Amino acid sequence: HISQGPVCTNLGLKPGQRLTVKGKIAPNAKSFVMNLGKDATLLGLHFNPRFEAHGDVNTIVCNSKKVEEWGAEHRETVFPFQKGGTAEITFGVNQNDVTVHLPGHQFKFPNRLNLSVFDYFDTQGDFTLQSLSWE
Repeated sequence: HISQGPVCTNLGLKPGQRLTVKGKIAPNAKSFVMNLGKDATLLGLHFNPRFEAHGDVNTIVCNSKKVEEWGAEHRETVFPFQKGGTAEITFGVNQNDVTVHLPGHQFKFPNRLNLSVFDYFDTQGDFTLQSLSWE
């Protein structure tokens, strides 16, 4: 059972805007998730750092989801997270992709669903949300 954190709707994030997420990672963390999309069924970005889950170790897995249909998994091997540590992640929304800014690293994930606005954000798993800001 994955613990569900806060859910945000009506964010209204458009290209050129950024969402910054800060929080604490559980000391015994296995994985956590951040979802960004139109709503809970249309996820433009499923961001899933895995310390040890589903056969992955210290890997960030990203994907998109359209209703019940997942896309192809995208893996990043740069893993700047520590169990029991804090995390700050900024998601920059662009026309064709979302840029994920991590400490010392960034990568792009394509906007596969061609979302013009990102209204929905949630967190799940071994992560406690402390602050959310957007500009």
